[in-house]
Amino acid sequence: MMWKKLLIIILIANISITAAGCVTAADNKKGHEKQADTYEMLDLFGEIMERTKVYYVEEVGDQKLIESAINGMLSSLDPHSGFLDAKSFKDLNEQTQGKFGGLGIEVTMENGVVKVVSPIDDTPAYKAGIKPGDYIISLDGTTVVGMSLNEAVDKMRGTVGTKIRLTIRRGSEKPFDVTLKREEIKIQSVKSEIKAKDVAYIRISSFSEDVDKNIKEAFAKMQKETSNKIRGLVIDVRNNPGGLLDQAVAVSDLFLNSGEIVSTRSRNEEDTLKYSASKGDIAEGLPIVVLINVGSASASEIVAGALQDHRRAIILGEKSFGKGSVQSVIPFGKYGAIRITTARYYTPSGRSIQAKGIEPDIEVLPAKLEIYDMEGLTISEAELKNALKNDDNKTKKNKNQEKNSDKDEDLQKDYQLMRAVETVKALSIYNNEEK
Repeated sequence: MMWKKLLIIILIANISITAAGCVTAADNKKGHEKQADTYEMLDLFGEIMERTKVYYVEEVGDQKLIESAINGMLSSLDPHSGFLDAKSFKDLNEQTQGKFGGLGIEVTMENGVVKVVSPIDDTPAYKAGIKPGDYIISLDGTTVVGMSLNEAVDKMRGTVGTKIRLTIRRGSEKPFDVTLKREEIKIQSVKSEIKAKDVAYIRISSFSEDVDKNIKEAFAKMQKETSNKIRGLVIDVRNNPGGLLDQAVAVSDLFLNSGEIVSTRSRNEEDTLKYSASKGDIAEGLPIVVLINVGSASASEIVAGALQDHRRAIILGEKSFGKGSVQSVIPFGKYGAIRITTARYYTPSGRSIQAKGIEPDIEVLPAKLEIYDMEGLTISEAELKNALKNDDNKTKKNKNQEKNSDKDEDLQKDYQLMRAVETVKALSIYNNEEK
C-alpha cells in the first residue's frame, strides 16, 4: 500500500539524518516525538482511506483517493501548487509549446472560485470579452466551489467544436452567462507592426518556446521596412499570463547590455539563482515603452521589472497581477507530475513581485478616445481676408502617411497604446536634442 511505502521512505530519511551527525538527548527525544506524530498521522491517513472505500456511498478506487489526497495536500499550500495526472501533465507540455485545446484562458483559484488571470489573444475567451479579474462561478450550471483548479480546467477543456457555458461574476454586476465553443488553441506568441509611421510595436501574448527568436526576427524585419528609421519600440504584454522563465530572461536580455535580470530565492539561501544579461541591445538604445495591465503576470512582470530597474524602458499602463512565485514541475513517470512552488522572483533592485506586482511609471487606465468635430468653431490664418499666400506651392504626398492611416485609426481605439506610442516619440525627440 502507498502509505506503507511512505513510512519506509520516511524511516530511511530519518536514519540518514541521525547518521549524519551527533545529537543531544533532548534533540533525540524531540526527534522521536516528531517521528511518532508523523507515523500516527500516516496511520490515520491509511485508516481514513480504508474507511472511505468501505463506507462511501459509491465505489471509489485507490488511485482516485490517493491522487485527490496528494492534490489536496499541495493545493492547500498556495493557488499554484497541485497534482497533475498524466493527461494534465500532457496538456501543460502542449501549452508551453504554444498549442493546446480549450477556451484560451489563463486562470487561478481564489476564495474557492476560478479567477481569470487573462484571456489569450484571438481565442474563444478573448473574442467573447472575458476580462482579467472576472470570476467563473459555475461551468455548465455546476458550481466550481469545491472543485480543485485542475478539475475546473479539465472541465473547460474538451473536444474541439463542443460548447460550454460559463457563469461570470464581474465586479458589482449581476452574474451572467457566456457560451463558448472549444477550439484548438494555437498561440501566435509574437505579433508585430509599425505604428504611426516609425514606432515598432511588438505584442507578446505568452512566453512560450522561441519567443526571443521571434522578437529578434520581427524587429529586424521592421527595421528593414523603415530603412532603419525606427524611433523607438512599444512592447505590449497586457493580458500576458506568463510562461517560461528562460524566455522571460532571454527577452529581457535582448534589450540589456549587462546587469542582473531576475533572481529566484528559495527558503535555502544557497539555492539562490541570479540571471544576468549578456552584451548586446538589439534596439541599440532606442526608447522603449512596456505596456502592462492587471492581466500581465509572472514572466511579463519579470521583463517589465528588469527593464524598469535598469531604466531601459518606461512602464506604462496599470499595476500588474503580482505573481512572483516560481513553480517547479516534477514528473512521476506514468502517474503524471506535481507542480510545486519552490521560490520567489526578485527584480534587479531586490523587489519581490509576489502579491505586489509592478507599478507603472506612468499610470494610464483604459479609456475611450472621442474626437470632437470643431469645424465652423475655429478659424485659421489661411481663412482671414487678404491673408498672404504660402510661397511654397509644392504639395508632397507622404506615401507612408497613406499606408499607415488605417493603423493610426487603430491607435484611436486603444488609448493606452496611443499614449505608449506618443511617449516613445517624445523620448525620441528628447534624446535627439540631447545628442
